[in-house]
Amino acid sequence: MEISDKAKKSMESLGLTNYEIRVYTALLSTGATTAAEISRRSGVPYSKIYDVLNSLYVRGWTYSDNLRPQNFFPKSPSTAVEAMMVEMENSIRNNRNTIINELMPIYEKTGLKEKPDIWVVSGLYNIASKITEIIQSTKEELLIAIPKIPDTVIKSIQPFLRELCEKGVKIIILVSEETSAEIIKTMSRVAEIRLKNSMFGGGVIGDSKQVLILLGEGKNDNNENNNYDIIAIWAEHIGLASFAKDYFKYLWQDGKRFEKT
Repeated sequence: MEISDKAKKSMESLGLTNYEIRVYTALLSTGATTAAEISRRSGVPYSKIYDVLNSLYVRGWTYSDNLRPQNFFPKSPSTAVEAMMVEMENSIRNNRNTIINELMPIYEKTGLKEKPDIWVVSGLYNIASKITEIIQSTKEELLIAIPKIPDTVIKSIQPFLRELCEKGVKIIILVSEETSAEIIKTMSRVAEIRLKNSMFGGGVIGDSKQVLILLGEGKNDNNENNNYDIIAIWAEHIGLASFAKDYFKYLWQDGKRFEKT
């Protein structure tokens, strides 16, 4: 059974070896069979087949019966991936505790303090450019909360949203109810949309790492007419991005679902 390069790379990223992938996909195509038949179908040498099957069993991808000859079965991909996620989360948690407990006291003795990369961005053009930057660097999930800002800004990012959608990136957008129906309809083709009243700010969160928080308008002292510019804070800081994501979820729950027509 042949699978796409994308699926194979995804399985490899979870730590599966080439032999394990070949054996599991062979089992998927047969449903249940013996080790000898799995070896024949997968091309994995018979001398290696039991080691590979045992590894897949430990990782939660297969199981077997107690008959003679013994038959092996594939677990569903969703069950297997969930089992690996739990295992990886437990491993990360244990390693995190070990690293923090041992190394943090050493770090604290240095007297150093973290200086996260945080910048104030002002002006519609600069903010639109920064939003585009975040969108283009996002690989997995993009969250956007859009207050009432000019349609031209929203239109400028639409081509980049379309590209992300085509790459399979999850896009979730919360928009002001004052946003034009045309813009909302266009964005709904590439993202899940909800509408929200009285949005006093907004932001963009890329992959839970980068965040741009729209603060509203601030005084521009360099402007001859003493006008006000829209300002924002940008940061590549997991802690701040996580806080912003929690707040986004809070706003999202109160949002009104946009029904596509």
